[in-house]
Amino acid sequence: MASEPVARAVAEEVVRWGCMKQTGVSLRYMMEFGSRPTERNLLLSAQFLQKELPIRIARRALELESLPFGLSNKPAVLKVRRCLPRLPVRDWYLDSFRDIRYFPEVRNRSDELAFTQMIKMVKVRHNNVVPTMALGVQQLKKQLCSTRKVPFGFDEIHEFLDRFYLSRIGIRMLIGQHVALHDPEPEPGVIGLINTRLSPVQVAQAASEDARSICLREYGSAPDINIYGDPNFTFPYVTSHLHLMLFELVKNSLRAVQERYMNSDKDVPPVRIIVADGEEDVTIKVSDEGGGIPRSGLPKIFTHLYSTAKNPPDLDGPNQGSTMAGYGFGLPISRLYARYFGGDLQIISMEGYGTDAYLHLSRLGDSEEPLP
Repeated sequence: MASEPVARAVAEEVVRWGCMKQTGVSLRYMMEFGSRPTERNLLLSAQFLQKELPIRIARRALELESLPFGLSNKPAVLKVRRCLPRLPVRDWYLDSFRDIRYFPEVRNRSDELAFTQMIKMVKVRHNNVVPTMALGVQQLKKQLCSTRKVPFGFDEIHEFLDRFYLSRIGIRMLIGQHVALHDPEPEPGVIGLINTRLSPVQVAQAASEDARSICLREYGSAPDINIYGDPNFTFPYVTSHLHLMLFELVKNSLRAVQERYMNSDKDVPPVRIIVADGEEDVTIKVSDEGGGIPRSGLPKIFTHLYSTAKNPPDLDGPNQGSTMAGYGFGLPISRLYARYFGGDLQIISMEGYGTDAYLHLSRLGDSEEPLP
């Protein structure tokens, strides 16, 4: 436990660094720089991160200190996973800020390797931030609904969480890219986290298998999934990001179809995934016949307080967050991942029939805009 003077000094540093301007890095630069992971380039990357990460982490720590509607004090935000120290979520950010800020200046190869191991642990420390924050938001929603103090739209909550999660994506991308560049035997065409020859059809297949296994576990059966597109088509993208987005979309479609046809004698229609290669975007459509979403519910699906599932399971339980639905962060987080690289996610519903999700992905090789 840090002494009070030390804690006060760290808090003052957080305020100072949180007021600094962060530096954006374009995907094109990240790909060009990472294509030559020499000792010198890795040293330059570590030196940049030693200055950049404290700014980004400090900003999040400051925001976590004063969340709207008392979200900072929700049990789930104060509570942490059993595998982590019993500290508030905000303290994860303070610990990470302190670890990076007070790490000795990176000057040589040995320093760089030690720094890389440290930020790798920082990334692991924050693995459960999203589900923990999501549970805190659901607790807030339950409390306000029970007291009938429900502000219209929760605009402040949504705006904060969008900023918070988008920044988290950026921090994890910067750390993950640097760490991945140390792989001594990367796959052909892979530059750090960026696969320059990513096959969206193959990623769709992997994400579908993962989503279907969860559906089988929870319901005992799962609809079929048909994938259409050229398996030989590739483009530059981050495999883990695309897998996450498709996993969430397919999981939602499987649940809708499974619950609609669970007690029906009719043949269960498959979920369809279509990959289209356009001049500007790569578009992936996930289509189902799960009954659709009422028009009144469509404006809510990208908010962090909306979920179609009843009684979401406890994240401390055996599921560890790998459930079919319940916390309302799947769609909004997926849209943020798409928008982080200049893409988007749109949902079109036909109530009484089904839903089409359109995932628009920008071609990263053409992107010169700095990332948030």
